[in-house]
Amino acid sequence: MLNFMRSLRIHICAVAVTVLPVSPILWMGSVPADAQATDSTRRSQEPLFTSRDAIVAVGFAGIAAAAIPLDRSFGEYLQGAPQTNRFFKRVAVTVEAIAEPGAFFIGGALYAAGRLSDNERMADLGLHGTEAIVIGLAITSVIKYAAGRARPFVDNNKPHDFEFGRGFKGHEYRSFPSGHSLIGFAAAAVVTDEARRWRPESVWYVGPAMYGGALLIGASRMYDNRHWASDVIVGAAIGIVSGRKIVRYHHTHPDNRIDRWLLGVSISNGAGGRQTRLIVMPER
Repeated sequence: MLNFMRSLRIHICAVAVTVLPVSPILWMGSVPADAQATDSTRRSQEPLFTSRDAIVAVGFAGIAAAAIPLDRSFGEYLQGAPQTNRFFKRVAVTVEAIAEPGAFFIGGALYAAGRLSDNERMADLGLHGTEAIVIGLAITSVIKYAAGRARPFVDNNKPHDFEFGRGFKGHEYRSFPSGHSLIGFAAAAVVTDEARRWRPESVWYVGPAMYGGALLIGASRMYDNRHWASDVIVGAAIGIVSGRKIVRYHHTHPDNRIDRWLLGVSISNGAGGRQTRLIVMPER
């Protein structure tokens, strides 16, 4: 019973952390149709991936490479005095649960609540956030198994311990990159970009709240001695790219099959509110 109550509190915190930053705009009126059309028409003419993405990727790769020599120092510090702080321990447990399995719980809840309440923004946020996380996790899983990097708890003195294909041997050799960090930053990217689309002036508080939470997730994985700093950086990069590209693709291709089917589902009550039927609208 105690474990159940603790899990319930963590999930409630998870929903609050994700929904509160965008709650004021989730319930506002829809984006004007002409504004949506103009935005889609203008941006759909651009390719999904551009030269700017290559520059960003090179930048993140450079930062990760620069962090590898410092991985050991970061790890030694976080495994020192901070380990005696009970507050840090509680924060680490909570934010890790928010990432996994909390992210899937949050995404599913937002999607279901949006469909039931006919709130397109909420359903959109839940669907696209979950999709970005699933795609990002697929990418990181391939890299994890291939890179075969040993986790810090295997040997804190060997941050360069990579071996191709060793990730298939066990969980302890799937350090690079951080899946929890990917989840946090993918969710942050989706929420921030959706907020920018709905109400641009909200980004100044939504962005810092979401990305700050994602940073805490990455830090908690280092605190728990499960990842090196460079693992977190690369996981964050993949998460940001996954989240931003998913949002951009769906809103510049509004006729895509995923949105047509999953965002075209709604619940309506029959006469007297006694009957409930599921309406599927494959065309939007």
